[in-house]
Amino acid sequence: MAENSNALEWRRSRFCGNQSCVEVAFSANSVLIRDGKHPDAAHLKFDPDDWRAFIAILTTGRA
Repeated sequence: MAENSNALEWRRSRFCGNQSCVEVAFSANSVLIRDGKHPDAAHLKFDPDDWRAFIAILTTGRA
């Protein structure tokens, strides 16, 4: 993994009341997702264009 995940700014929803949420971080060329309960475990890495398409599907309800 090229990014140092500890150096990134990880964010979670403001509606998350505890550590049981996914966290998202943005780097120069990827979007990273991790489990807030296990921040040192493996995480998912997405291309920014794929992430934008995913969010568009979530917000519009259409694929």
